[in-house]
Amino acid sequence: MVVVIDYDVGNVKSVCNAFERIGYKAKLSRDPQDVEYASGLVLPGVAAFGFAMNALGDLAGLLKEVVARGKPLLGICVGYQLLFDQSCEHGTFRGLGLIKGNVVNIPQGRTIPHMGWNSVELPREMRLFEELGPAKHFYFAHSYYSQVADPQALVAYTDYGFELPAAVQKGNVYGTQFHPEKSGPNGLQVLKNFFGICEKG
Repeated sequence: MVVVIDYDVGNVKSVCNAFERIGYKAKLSRDPQDVEYASGLVLPGVAAFGFAMNALGDLAGLLKEVVARGKPLLGICVGYQLLFDQSCEHGTFRGLGLIKGNVVNIPQGRTIPHMGWNSVELPREMRLFEELGPAKHFYFAHSYYSQVADPQALVAYTDYGFELPAAVQKGNVYGTQFHPEKSGPNGLQVLKNFFGICEKG
């Protein structure tokens, strides 16, 4: 069973609906027992970083524990940003610290927020992108981005006047700055791939 973490940050139900469209059942829950027994976890989010971390509350510690034991975790949008050490959005806030790096403002000179479809170069070794080929378009909506500083992380980039990290993989931790649930067939394939990762243990 894949569990989508329910912590009142916007798009959690749309992620569940996307799983249902591809024939998979995802449970929306913040029950610690569900988190413990899930085959994998999805942490979505449409909110400011600090608000999202506060809404996550005590679940933050549990997420770090189960991920350390090998449970797959997929962060989406703000949920992806929470995977990193800290963010400067409306102050300085600590993240989950699962991947080394910080979340910072998109540089001046670009349209902010970054909203719309962008082509992402897909490294062959990143498991989220199996069967998608070397590049595909995905839907973005964000004003901050991750500066990935973790030498163990694999990163997929999109061109936004600079190399903007669009997705990351470090062991059993996965994240997408884009919204797979809003990215049509390409995004649904990403969710299908993550479900497969969870089912394989």
